[in-house]
Amino acid sequence: MAALKTVTLSDGTVLPALGQGTWFVGDDPWRRDAEIATLREGIDLGLTLVDTAEMYGDGRSEDLVGEAIAPVRDRVYLVDKVLPCNASRRGTVQACERSLEVLGTDWIDLYLLHWPGSHPVEETVEGFEELIHRGLIGAWGISNFDADALGRFPSAPAVNQVLYNPSRRGPEFDLFPAQARLSSPVKTMAYSPIEQGRLLHDPTLGGIAEERGVTVAQVLLAWAIRSGDVIAIPKASRIDHVRDNAAAAGLELSAAELGRIDAAFPAPTRKVPLEML
Repeated sequence: MAALKTVTLSDGTVLPALGQGTWFVGDDPWRRDAEIATLREGIDLGLTLVDTAEMYGDGRSEDLVGEAIAPVRDRVYLVDKVLPCNASRRGTVQACERSLEVLGTDWIDLYLLHWPGSHPVEETVEGFEELIHRGLIGAWGISNFDADALGRFPSAPAVNQVLYNPSRRGPEFDLFPAQARLSSPVKTMAYSPIEQGRLLHDPTLGGIAEERGVTVAQVLLAWAIRSGDVIAIPKASRIDHVRDNAAAAGLELSAAELGRIDAAFPAPTRKVPLEML
C-alpha cells in the first residue's frame, strides 16, 4: 500500500487526503457488522478521517461510527455536522452535546455547519467557539457554502465540505480561489467524489482505468486529490471496497490523462451555482 497523501490545514493539522464518508451507513441493521468492520479496516489502512452528521439516518450513522471507532478513538480524526435548523448559538452547543452522547466519545475533532440556514452565522460561530473552549470540539468548519458566503463568517473556517468530482467542477471557478486567498486558507473536503456511482461507467474514465490496471473509482479519487488541497471522503460498505479506495493513494494521473478527463468533463468558464446532494 502506497503512503497516503496528506493535506495540511491552516492550523497545522495534517490529515490524510482520503477519508471515509458515512452517508447512509447505519441505515440497515443487517449490514451493521460489515459496515463497522469496513470502517475499522479503513482506519488500519490510513483512512483515519471519518465523516458523519446528525442528519445521517437521524443519528444511526453516528451510533454506528461511535461503535466502530471506540477501540481506536485516539487514531481517528472525527468530523461531524450540525443541521442548519439547530445552528443558533445555544442550539449548536446542544446539538453537539447530543451527537457526543450518541457517538459515545468526549470530543469531535472538526464540527461543521451542514449547509446555509436561517440562523446568523455569527451565532453559529459563537456556539462553535464555546464548544472549543469547553474542549468538546477541536475546530469548526462549514459545508455547502459558496464563495459569496465566505465573507459572512467572522473568522475563517478550517474546511468547506462540498460536492466535487469531474461532473461537478463548479467550485474550481470561484470557490477554490476564494478559499485560497483568505489569510487562513480554507481546505476542501469533497463529498460524493464518485458521484454516488454514476460516473463508474463513463467511457473516458473507464479507458484510463483499463490502461492503468485500476478501477474507475480509483481514477476518480486520484483526480479529486490531485491538487494537494482537497480531502476526498468516499463511502465504502465492504472491506474490499475500502481497500480499493485506500489503494488510490498511490495513483498519480499523468498530464495526458488529466487532459482526457478535462476534455470529457470541461472545467467551468463562468460562475455556476454551488451544487448539492
